[in-house]
Amino acid sequence: MSAYFTKISSLVIIFLFAGLRLNAQQFLIPDELILQHAGSIGYISAGAGYKLFKNERGNLDLLYGYVPASKGGELHIITAKFAYKPFVIKVNKVGKIYPFNPGVFVTYTPHKDLQFKFSKDNWPKGYYYWSEALRPHLSFSNEIEFSEPKFIKAAGLKSISLYSEFNSNEWYLVNYFQNVPEVSIKDVFKLGIGVRLRF
Repeated sequence: MSAYFTKISSLVIIFLFAGLRLNAQQFLIPDELILQHAGSIGYISAGAGYKLFKNERGNLDLLYGYVPASKGGELHIITAKFAYKPFVIKVNKVGKIYPFNPGVFVTYTPHKDLQFKFSKDNWPKGYYYWSEALRPHLSFSNEIEFSEPKFIKAAGLKSISLYSEFNSNEWYLVNYFQNVPEVSIKDVFKLGIGVRLRF
Protein backbone atom coordinates (compact mmCIF):
# COMPACT_ATOMS: atom_id res chain seq x y z
CA MET A 1 0.00 0.00 0.00
CA SER A 2 2.81 2.42 0.90
CA ALA A 3 4.59 1.79 -2.43
CA TYR A 4 1.35 2.47 -4.30
CA PHE A 5 0.80 5.68 -2.32
CA THR A 6 4.40 6.78 -3.02
CA LYS A 7 3.94 6.32 -6.77
CA ILE A 8 0.68 8.31 -6.78
CA SER A 9 2.21 11.08 -4.66
CA SER A 10 5.24 11.30 -6.94
CA LEU A 11 3.05 11.67 -10.01
CA VAL A 12 0.93 14.37 -8.39
CA ILE A 13 4.09 16.32 -7.47
CA ILE A 14 5.46 15.99 -11.01
CA PHE A 15 2.17 17.25 -12.49
CA LEU A 16 2.12 20.22 -10.11
CA PHE A 17 5.66 21.25 -10.91
CA ALA A 18 5.01 20.80 -14.63
CA GLY A 19 2.31 23.44 -14.33
CA LEU A 20 4.50 26.05 -12.66
CA ARG A 21 5.14 29.28 -14.55
CA LEU A 22 8.47 31.06 -14.35
CA ASN A 23 6.67 34.36 -13.92
CA ALA A 24 5.63 34.53 -10.25
CA GLN A 25 2.57 36.64 -11.09
CA GLN A 26 1.24 33.79 -13.24
CA PHE A 27 2.01 31.02 -10.77
CA LEU A 28 -0.20 28.04 -11.67
CA ILE A 29 -2.68 30.27 -13.53
CA PRO A 30 -3.64 28.51 -16.78
CA ASP A 31 -4.03 30.23 -20.13
CA GLU A 32 -6.79 27.93 -21.32
CA LEU A 33 -9.56 25.63 -20.21
CA ILE A 34 -9.88 22.41 -22.22
CA LEU A 35 -12.71 19.94 -22.77
CA GLN A 36 -12.08 16.79 -24.82
CA HIS A 37 -14.08 13.75 -25.89
CA ALA A 38 -12.29 10.40 -26.36
CA GLY A 39 -8.71 10.20 -27.63
CA SER A 40 -7.22 7.70 -25.12
CA ILE A 41 -7.55 10.06 -22.14
CA GLY A 42 -11.13 9.31 -21.09
CA TYR A 43 -14.64 9.28 -22.52
CA ILE A 44 -14.74 12.90 -21.38
CA SER A 45 -11.83 14.88 -19.99
CA ALA A 46 -11.25 18.41 -18.75
CA GLY A 47 -8.22 20.39 -17.70
CA ALA A 48 -5.98 23.39 -18.01
CA GLY A 49 -3.59 24.48 -20.74
CA TYR A 50 -0.43 26.57 -20.58
CA LYS A 51 1.14 28.43 -23.51
CA LEU A 52 4.89 27.91 -23.84
CA PHE A 53 7.70 29.85 -25.54
CA LYS A 54 7.71 33.45 -26.73
CA ASN A 55 5.77 32.60 -29.87
CA GLU A 56 3.16 30.77 -27.76
CA ARG A 57 3.15 27.81 -30.13
CA GLY A 58 3.98 25.28 -27.45
CA ASN A 59 1.27 23.81 -25.23
CA LEU A 60 1.42 22.01 -21.91
CA ASP A 61 -1.94 20.51 -20.94
CA LEU A 62 -2.91 18.80 -17.68
CA LEU A 63 -6.19 16.90 -17.77
CA TYR A 64 -8.42 14.59 -15.78
CA GLY A 65 -10.43 12.07 -17.76
CA TYR A 66 -13.31 9.82 -16.84
CA VAL A 67 -14.68 6.66 -18.43
CA PRO A 68 -18.12 5.66 -17.07
CA ALA A 69 -18.92 2.05 -16.29
CA SER A 70 -21.38 2.00 -19.20
CA LYS A 71 -18.51 2.64 -21.65
CA GLY A 72 -16.41 -0.38 -20.77
CA GLY A 73 -15.56 -0.02 -17.09
CA GLU A 74 -15.14 2.95 -14.77
CA LEU A 75 -11.71 4.55 -15.09
CA HIS A 76 -10.05 7.75 -13.89
CA ILE A 77 -7.18 8.96 -16.09
CA ILE A 78 -4.59 11.67 -15.43
CA THR A 79 -2.85 13.09 -18.50
CA ALA A 80 0.08 15.43 -19.16
CA LYS A 81 0.46 16.57 -22.80
CA PHE A 82 3.04 18.56 -24.73
CA ALA A 83 2.50 19.69 -28.33
CA TYR A 84 4.11 22.19 -30.68
CA LYS A 85 2.54 24.12 -33.56
CA PRO A 86 5.23 24.58 -36.22
CA PHE A 87 2.92 25.89 -38.94
CA VAL A 88 0.25 28.59 -38.83
CA ILE A 89 -2.16 29.86 -41.48
CA LYS A 90 -3.79 33.22 -40.77
CA VAL A 91 -7.38 33.56 -41.93
CA ASN A 92 -8.90 37.06 -42.20
CA LYS A 93 -11.89 37.77 -39.95
CA VAL A 94 -11.59 34.30 -38.38
CA GLY A 95 -8.26 33.69 -36.69
CA LYS A 96 -5.65 31.00 -37.34
CA ILE A 97 -5.38 27.42 -38.52
CA TYR A 98 -2.66 25.10 -37.17
CA PRO A 99 -2.66 22.23 -39.69
CA PHE A 100 -0.18 19.80 -38.09
CA ASN A 101 0.86 19.81 -34.46
CA PRO A 102 3.11 16.95 -33.32
CA GLY A 103 3.09 16.05 -29.66
CA VAL A 104 3.63 13.54 -26.90
CA PHE A 105 1.64 12.75 -23.80
CA VAL A 106 1.62 10.41 -20.83
CA THR A 107 -1.45 8.92 -19.17
CA TYR A 108 -1.69 7.40 -15.72
CA THR A 109 -4.69 5.27 -14.76
CA PRO A 110 -4.81 4.34 -11.07
CA HIS A 111 -6.84 1.11 -10.92
CA LYS A 112 -6.55 -2.10 -8.92
CA ASP A 113 -6.52 -4.20 -12.11
CA LEU A 114 -3.86 -2.12 -13.91
CA GLN A 115 -0.31 -2.71 -12.77
CA PHE A 116 2.24 0.09 -12.71
CA LYS A 117 4.93 -2.54 -13.19
CA PHE A 118 4.55 -6.28 -13.71
CA SER A 119 5.68 -8.36 -10.74
CA LYS A 120 9.02 -10.17 -11.18
CA ASP A 121 7.66 -12.88 -8.91
CA ASN A 122 4.96 -13.80 -11.42
CA TRP A 123 6.69 -13.11 -14.74
CA PRO A 124 10.25 -13.46 -16.07
CA LYS A 125 12.20 -10.19 -16.29
CA GLY A 126 11.37 -8.37 -19.53
CA TYR A 127 8.45 -10.68 -20.39
CA TYR A 128 6.07 -7.72 -20.14
CA TYR A 129 8.03 -4.58 -20.96
CA TRP A 130 5.17 -2.08 -20.73
CA SER A 131 3.16 -0.62 -17.87
CA GLU A 132 -0.59 -1.10 -17.86
CA ALA A 133 -1.17 2.00 -15.74
CA LEU A 134 1.41 4.42 -17.21
CA ARG A 135 1.36 4.81 -20.99
CA PRO A 136 3.39 7.08 -23.31
CA HIS A 137 1.68 8.29 -26.50
CA LEU A 138 2.63 10.01 -29.72
CA SER A 139 0.09 12.42 -31.17
CA PHE A 140 -0.60 14.81 -33.99
CA SER A 141 -3.43 17.28 -34.09
CA ASN A 142 -4.90 20.12 -36.09
CA GLU A 143 -6.66 23.15 -34.72
CA ILE A 144 -8.68 26.14 -35.83
CA GLU A 145 -8.53 29.15 -33.54
CA PHE A 146 -11.32 31.71 -33.66
CA SER A 147 -10.09 35.04 -32.31
CA GLU A 148 -11.53 37.66 -34.64
CA PRO A 149 -15.34 37.28 -34.37
CA LYS A 150 -16.87 39.91 -32.10
CA PHE A 151 -18.71 37.40 -29.91
CA ILE A 152 -15.33 36.02 -28.75
CA LYS A 153 -14.30 39.36 -27.27
CA ALA A 154 -17.81 39.96 -25.94
CA ALA A 155 -17.52 36.71 -23.95
CA GLY A 156 -14.30 37.96 -22.33
CA LEU A 157 -12.15 35.42 -24.18
CA LYS A 158 -9.05 35.81 -26.32
CA SER A 159 -10.02 32.88 -28.51
CA ILE A 160 -12.00 29.67 -28.87
CA SER A 161 -10.30 26.74 -30.60
CA LEU A 162 -11.66 23.50 -31.99
CA TYR A 163 -9.24 20.63 -32.52
CA SER A 164 -8.94 16.99 -33.45
CA GLU A 165 -6.11 14.78 -32.25
CA PHE A 166 -4.91 11.36 -33.41
CA ASN A 167 -2.69 9.36 -31.08
CA SER A 168 -1.13 5.97 -30.54
CA ASN A 169 0.90 4.37 -27.78
CA GLU A 170 3.90 2.05 -27.83
CA TRP A 171 1.85 -1.10 -27.24
CA TYR A 172 -0.51 -0.39 -30.15
CA LEU A 173 2.39 0.30 -32.52
CA VAL A 174 4.39 -2.80 -31.56
CA ASN A 175 1.27 -4.93 -31.78
CA TYR A 176 0.53 -3.52 -35.23
CA PHE A 177 3.98 -4.22 -36.69
CA GLN A 178 4.05 -7.72 -35.21
CA ASN A 179 0.57 -8.55 -36.51
CA VAL A 180 0.14 -6.47 -39.67
CA PRO A 181 -2.36 -8.80 -41.39
CA GLU A 182 -4.55 -9.03 -38.29
CA VAL A 183 -4.48 -5.47 -36.92
CA SER A 184 -5.92 -2.51 -38.83
CA ILE A 185 -4.84 1.12 -38.66
CA LYS A 186 -8.07 2.04 -36.85
CA ASP A 187 -6.99 -0.29 -34.03
CA VAL A 188 -3.69 1.59 -33.70
CA PHE A 189 -4.71 5.25 -33.87
CA LYS A 190 -7.36 6.79 -31.63
CA LEU A 191 -9.19 10.06 -32.28
CA GLY A 192 -10.17 12.74 -29.82
CA ILE A 193 -11.97 16.03 -30.44
CA GLY A 194 -11.95 19.01 -28.16
CA VAL A 195 -12.35 22.70 -27.51
CA ARG A 196 -9.99 25.23 -25.93
CA LEU A 197 -11.19 28.42 -24.26
CA ARG A 198 -8.36 30.95 -23.96
CA PHE A 199 -8.73 33.85 -21.56
